[in-house]
Amino acid sequence: MRIVERFPHAVRHVEHAWIPLRDGCRLAARLWLPEGAERAPVPAVVEYIPYGKRIGTRDRDEAMHHWFAGHGLAALRVDLRGSGESFGVLRDEYLPQEQEDGEDAIAWAAAQPWCSGAVGLMGKSWGGFNALQIAARRPPALRGILTVCSTDDRYADDVHYMGGCLLNDNLWWGATFFQLVAQPPDPELVGSGWRALWQQRLEAAEPHPLRWLRHPLRDAYWRQGSVCEDYAAIACPVYAVGGWADAYSNAIPRLLAGLRAPRRGLVGPWGHAYPHEGVPGPAVGFLQDARDFWQRCLAGADGGDPGGPFLRAWMPESVSAGFEGHDRPGRWVAEASWPSPRIEPRTLHLAAGRLGPPGPPARLPIRSPQTTGRAAGGWLVAGVRDQREDDAVSLCFDGEPLRERTEILGAPELRLVLAADQPVAFVVARLCDVAPDGSATRVSYGLWNLTHAPDHASWAPLVPGREVEVDFRLNDVAHAFPAGHRIRLALSNAYWPLAWPSPVPTTLHVATEACRLVLPVRPPSPEDARLAGFEPPEAAPRSEWTPLTRGGFERDVAIEPATGDLVGSMRSGFDGEGRVALGRCEPVGMDGGDGITTRTRIHPGDPLRAEAAMAQRTELRRGAWSVSVESEVRVSCTMDELRVEARLAAEEGGRPSFERRWDERVPREGI
Repeated sequence: MRIVERFPHAVRHVEHAWIPLRDGCRLAARLWLPEGAERAPVPAVVEYIPYGKRIGTRDRDEAMHHWFAGHGLAALRVDLRGSGESFGVLRDEYLPQEQEDGEDAIAWAAAQPWCSGAVGLMGKSWGGFNALQIAARRPPALRGILTVCSTDDRYADDVHYMGGCLLNDNLWWGATFFQLVAQPPDPELVGSGWRALWQQRLEAAEPHPLRWLRHPLRDAYWRQGSVCEDYAAIACPVYAVGGWADAYSNAIPRLLAGLRAPRRGLVGPWGHAYPHEGVPGPAVGFLQDARDFWQRCLAGADGGDPGGPFLRAWMPESVSAGFEGHDRPGRWVAEASWPSPRIEPRTLHLAAGRLGPPGPPARLPIRSPQTTGRAAGGWLVAGVRDQREDDAVSLCFDGEPLRERTEILGAPELRLVLAADQPVAFVVARLCDVAPDGSATRVSYGLWNLTHAPDHASWAPLVPGREVEVDFRLNDVAHAFPAGHRIRLALSNAYWPLAWPSPVPTTLHVATEACRLVLPVRPPSPEDARLAGFEPPEAAPRSEWTPLTRGGFERDVAIEPATGDLVGSMRSGFDGEGRVALGRCEPVGMDGGDGITTRTRIHPGDPLRAEAAMAQRTELRRGAWSVSVESEVRVSCTMDELRVEARLAAEEGGRPSFERRWDERVPREGI
């Protein structure tokens, strides 16, 4: 990463500004303005997220938004209502109120003397979601959006459910969000009313996993904010960006296929990060690429044409299982349209142990231990290892060694015909690259709740022994299988700790004669070699937190001798004596730190022993002012219910100032 300190434009930094809303509430913003913008107005770029612009994302914001301002764009980092120093409370993700406030923030920016009246909206993850949602409302000043690591479908591709199956990331993110909404504003900016605002946030807080568990189907709750419901609502240019190592890459091909507005897509090798900081690499000059996009759609010189290839994607080379290198080998490829007419569907049939031409019909059982999934990691942060451990307890179908290199780009599609011996069950499908030495790398995967209708809007118990036919897509992917490697399809009916288990151990029987896997094979293109590359990554300088005490990181997964349970634990951000490790943010004169512990439990033969819990503590202080927030969320289950236990507590000056507990139960509707 090249750190740039001299820019074409000098930059004026505004640490704090208020944006008034139509209902009298106020949002807090941090601004970077090119010098002289009041005399010669410039377009503005807004990022609108809940993570606290004062300290939460301070260093990252400076590196990106100062860079934009140095290249002639006004840059605004705005806190959502109820977060950071913004007034009000933040009750849930992506509410209509959030979108309405975003419209007001855009209108405010457009009306400032330093703004030309043209505004762009950008963001990663949460900010990428609301960029799409606000674009669908068509605020007059919004001329383009840049959405990174986001989704057009809140049910199909977010941390809550996958293929109708409950994800444990629903807990991890929900517990993090629970802690986030309870953070106090900075008294230095808000003034004497900070305590009343903090109390309002604490009293409004609710354990978010509980809310999301109450919506196990794709109902109106999830359809709100899912722009796939009406792609035509978005009229401004869209640049959709993601990474194959991130869980949100499926939305990019869908947006390219569904939108009619000017658009383009980029999928690199990265995880959940902006591409100039992308890991695994190679990271790219994303800020330069974004600047070019903003110049096109905000200046209007190209009539809204976003420029560049319609879809540019990283084609990863096969690497050894559990690859941990910094840069993923591969090359950039491009497609002029999507779906691409160049992609060739290759159908592989399932037979006993084999994947390829049709074979003799068979009826094959799947009965996975509940610990299947140890090699998977999580949904958002995969941490994928060699798949042989999971393959050994799955039903596997292997192709013959490939005679020639085979590249795929898109979503593998799977049709299965199977019967369950219980009324509730799900199936997991993994596409793997098997090297000649037997090691296996997961290329893509998908889950499907067998009780669900195809649209996930309704469910019905399975009739034990009755065959059902399901068609579903695995995650979109790009991958190059070398000659001599095998393609493997591995099926299981458990995937812990990624997905919550079915209520009882289940056996599935697969009727192979009607099953098939369709791979999206991409023929080589001579145009790939002529594809223009990216500039090297660069950014502006950033603030650095100065460590005051050193925190550690511990992770462990082991069988508990007394119970036979597989127990996983993680502990981060605590010093050797169990206290939260603190750092100092010099520019704002504040010390702070966060400590997190997580714990999962499952028994190989008893899914009702499933348990996942997360506890967090945040400490902030400046001089005599000190506060802390603690939260805990635990999810467990019975045959018929999911149980959520939670606690939220706060202290001021070392004395308790708030505490509340929850113990709620939610019916298991097909989960």
